[in-house]
Amino acid sequence: MSVTQQAATQLVLEERSGSVLTLRLNRPEKLNALNPALCRELVHGLLRAGEDKSVRAVVLTGAGRGFCSGGDINFMRDARNRRAVDEFKEMLETGKEICVAIASMPKLVIAAVNGPAAGGGMSLALACDLRIASEPAIFTQAFGQLGLYPDFGATFFLPRLVGLSRASELFYTAERLSAEEAHRIGIVASVFSKETFEDETRKLAERVAAGPPLAYRDVKRTMVGDAHKELQDAIDEENRLQVHCFLSEDCAEGLTAYFEKRAPNFRGH
Repeated sequence: MSVTQQAATQLVLEERSGSVLTLRLNRPEKLNALNPALCRELVHGLLRAGEDKSVRAVVLTGAGRGFCSGGDINFMRDARNRRAVDEFKEMLETGKEICVAIASMPKLVIAAVNGPAAGGGMSLALACDLRIASEPAIFTQAFGQLGLYPDFGATFFLPRLVGLSRASELFYTAERLSAEEAHRIGIVASVFSKETFEDETRKLAERVAAGPPLAYRDVKRTMVGDAHKELQDAIDEENRLQVHCFLSEDCAEGLTAYFEKRAPNFRGH
């Protein structure tokens, strides 16, 4: 198998430049939508990065024009129709492993949000230590449109970044935030043009990688601190409630409405 063919079959590409490791979600035709296989590969990539002493900074980004569009709608519809709740649970549990791997890693993880970050994709960016965005990026907590509950740590991270009131608004309205608005309310640190984004990402990652690893490790450990257990408990509760919502008729209606390109008619059961 050629390098090009191998890259086409890998759901997460690992790209090394000096002491910076880039993990690139690689389902560009699906805007890097999450499914169990991609989530598993991402966990493994993060764990390897955390254990590799030659890696000083990690960049998480997406292939193509998207960062991550959230859970794969086709996967969720198929699993919902088959009542394959174990497959859905597997993705949620792997999502917890992703968040914990990022939080416990002794090095910094930078989310380079190059395009749409929706649902679990936005949650994935929130779980990282630093976030920067390209001008075309958008952020949305779109779970409610599908009759679903936020996951991948969203209920833990988002209120801590923007406050309870703004987080509530984003959860309840599925508002689409531009990169500039995400910067204004504190979700991302900087916004760069599409043309300069890759270069600016490299510069930031190299600056972080050149910093004092012991000091950065300890700062991260101090900021996470006792919240580590709180994070895990929050995700466990998210996953419990997400499965409940996944099995509801409202979720079936939300998924059907999505594919029929109409507004859902939720009935509360």
